[in-house]
Amino acid sequence: MKIIVVFLILGFIFLVYKKNKSKNPKNLKLDKFKNKLQSTQTNIERIFLREEEKTFSNPNINIYIGIYDNEDNINRKSNIHRARLSKFKKSKLNGEMIFQDDEQRIFKFNNGEKVYL
Repeated sequence: MKIIVVFLILGFIFLVYKKNKSKNPKNLKLDKFKNKLQSTQTNIERIFLREEEKTFSNPNINIYIGIYDNEDNINRKSNIHRARLSKFKKSKLNGEMIFQDDEQRIFKFNNGEKVYL
């Protein structure tokens, strides 16, 4: 008799637990998406992506590579510079407009003369 009562109590606890769990279905992917959408780090990354996209789409925006930039920033900025050169045939780097001719040679103008780099 005691065993039946113990099983009934355990069964009742199990049913209550299942009922509470079914009220709050957890979708882990949805929670992960919501947390990522609301995180400040994601918002900061979006701002940088918009800024990079703006820089990539306009070759007249100066890309400044300083001596204190870390390697990742230098690689990212140089890749944007190379992409702008191949797309627009010109790009402004550290205040100087650099051009690319039809033969893929890179040059800049110095006192009205082409100086190949």
